[in-house]
Amino acid sequence: MKQFLLFLTLGLSITFHVHAQDIILKKGIIHEALPVNDSIEESFAVYLPTTFQPVGKWPVLFIFDMEGRGKQALRMFKPVAEEYGYIMAAPNHISDTISLSKNILIANRTLNAVFSILPIHKNRVYGAGFDDGGEFASILPSFVRGIEGIISSGATIGNIELLNPKNAFHYVGIMGKQDYNYPNALELKKILHRMKFPNQLILFEGGHTWPKLEEIKKAFEILDLAAMAKGNIEKDSSRVQKSLETNLQDVEDLLAKEKYILADHLLGQILSVYRTHLNTDSLKEKKRFLKKQKAFRTQKRNEINILFKESLLKEDYIYFLYEDVVSYNYNNLGWWNYQMDEIKKFKKSSNIEEQNMGARLFDLANLLVEENIEAIEGEKIIDEEGLLFLWMLKTITDPKDYPYYLKVISNSAKHEEFGTALFYLEELLKNGYTNKAALYALENTALLRITPEYNEVIAKYLKEARYEPIEE
Repeated sequence: MKQFLLFLTLGLSITFHVHAQDIILKKGIIHEALPVNDSIEESFAVYLPTTFQPVGKWPVLFIFDMEGRGKQALRMFKPVAEEYGYIMAAPNHISDTISLSKNILIANRTLNAVFSILPIHKNRVYGAGFDDGGEFASILPSFVRGIEGIISSGATIGNIELLNPKNAFHYVGIMGKQDYNYPNALELKKILHRMKFPNQLILFEGGHTWPKLEEIKKAFEILDLAAMAKGNIEKDSSRVQKSLETNLQDVEDLLAKEKYILADHLLGQILSVYRTHLNTDSLKEKKRFLKKQKAFRTQKRNEINILFKESLLKEDYIYFLYEDVVSYNYNNLGWWNYQMDEIKKFKKSSNIEEQNMGARLFDLANLLVEENIEAIEGEKIIDEEGLLFLWMLKTITDPKDYPYYLKVISNSAKHEEFGTALFYLEELLKNGYTNKAALYALENTALLRITPEYNEVIAKYLKEARYEPIEE
């Protein structure tokens, strides 16, 4: 049946006649589950800005969350999409548990569904995502034509080998300096530059988290300015000038705080974004002047040294983790404990770059362990010994991640290794665990939890135990 749009009297809602049913969409509201088509049980979330009208052509941002949380993903971008007048959509059925090809087909069906019912500007179609959602978004243009740009946060390109300079898209990365992906993001920028992909990297002082609205807004601004440069939208000279002034003020603020590397990076970004709009000779001179300053050269040399040291430590983590898991090398848990102590020292260092490295290495170590756990749990025949080693290691890499202690205690009690179970019970309680009920309901511990030793440890840290020790 032919699809059409019908505006209600007040213009606050739109009725879509889609797939033999009327669907009313309110502007300014995230709608959670619109059907993709009649034959497939797939849906997508959608957001229309309050300025939306059925005339003209509108930019659209497709956001990808690999757990299929379309509404939640749109919510992160909603305030900026509203300000910049973007339609947003997100498929609800992509997942990191299914194949890449299936995810691409699901994403493509969502794109087609949105194009079929909304007036989309064909040269202003963008993708976005955080973490593995950002990686997925970055490879989608290699399979789906017409995607102009990508906003990838906390991630890099999913697969560099898929990039084709003949099908270049605008890549905008958003990355915290404490994100474990930060070194990879710096390297990716060089690769994209060599391949002549237009790209910018927005940096902020933080870790592997969703960026703040300020960083998301900068990404939207970059894409809009690129659209002006290409003639896809009318150039607004006053907006360009105001945007430049805001960025230059950010540079001055960074210089005042003696954050010379970030200031230099931002200046480079300004040059790449505004050179098609304005004369940038003065900016080039400002960047050259900054690079000659002793304070900048000192900070840059320090960062280079830190990144090199980090790369060596990263190689050690990857190598020894593989060796330890395949050989069940419990003796090397002490080495890992030493490494985590070193990371703690980095995080407390007076050197800001060492602090950042410490935060990155902490997250990286935990990510590597968690990925190995997921890999073993996904096998048809589970390597229980390897899994136990990784659970033990996880209590070292992140002592506050309590479920792994419980797994070790349960597994050890199952095999009547009560000494190991009691050791991890005490370590768990030392690190602040307080759920006594869970300790007395833990699987495989029926015999262990009535022993005097088990109850003595609980009484020591939680004041009283469920069972009184039996005196001989």
